This record gives sequence, C-alpha cells and structure tokens, in this order.
Amino acid sequence: MQRGITLFLKAAVILIGLPILAIYVFVVPGIGHFAAELYPESPSIRIWVWIDLYATAIPFYWALVESFRLLGHIEHKRAFSDLAVQALKRIKYSGMGVGGLFALGMPLFYLMAERDDAPGIIVIGMVIVFASLVIAVFAAVLQQLLQEAIAIQLENEWTV
Repeated sequence: MQRGITLFLKAAVILIGLPILAIYVFVVPGIGHFAAELYPESPSIRIWVWIDLYATAIPFYWALVESFRLLGHIEHKRAFSDLAVQALKRIKYSGMGVGGLFALGMPLFYLMAERDDAPGIIVIGMVIVFASLVIAVFAAVLQQLLQEAIAIQLENEWTV
C-alpha cells in the first residue's frame, strides 16, 4: 500500500516539474523579449530578466529532486532518519532561494508593469514569492517536528 502512495507522489512531483519546464522553455524567452520591447533604450534588461527567471529554476528543481529523495526514504522505511531531516532542510533552503530570487527580480517586473500599465505582473510576482516562502516555512516546521520525533524515538529505544 505504501509503495503505491509513494509511487503516486513521485509521479506528482514529476508532473509538477513538467509544466514549469515548459514555462522556462517557451514563456521565459518571450518575457525577456517583452521587457526589451518595453525598454528599447536598455537592451540589457532582457538578459537581466532571463538571468533572474532562469536562476529560479535551479532551486526549484533542486527542491523537486529533494522531494523525490524524501519519498524514496519514506518508501524504504527511513522516514525517521537524519537523511529525511537533511532532505527537508534542503527543501527549506530551496524555497527560500526561489522566493529570494523572485524578490530580487521584482524591481525588473515593477519596471515592466509600470511601462505596460499592468499591475498584475507585480501581483503574480508577489504570489510566487510568498508561496515559495510558505513552502520554506512548512519544510522548516516539518524538519523541526521530524527532529523531535527522532529524538523521542531514540530516547524510547534507550529506555527499553
């Protein structure tokens, strides 16, 4: 039963990554070109937008890899181990990385929104920043709970 659940969750992790990959391949170049059209006097804005958006792919996919590893630990009955704690720790840092990189790019998106008169760009950026930070906080809470559960488990093993 547990193998089926973890297999389903692993498939879900892969399915989360595929549309984001499509966005990075098909949408992000257009966003860079759109920024360059809005600011023809500053052709380097396209490069800065690309750098910011593509840099967010690294911590995002690292978090997906760590989620996949965490599911592997759960599948092999190592959910209450230091390996699982380390995976949650890396997921936490990845969430903070995605949020931080999007927050660093918000001035670029503000410039685009101001020139195009589209405040929705800022709202979308803020939603992404806050969502990734919520994921980081959730991973930090799970990490702390798992560390406490491991400590209780070790204490009980010594007691018996």
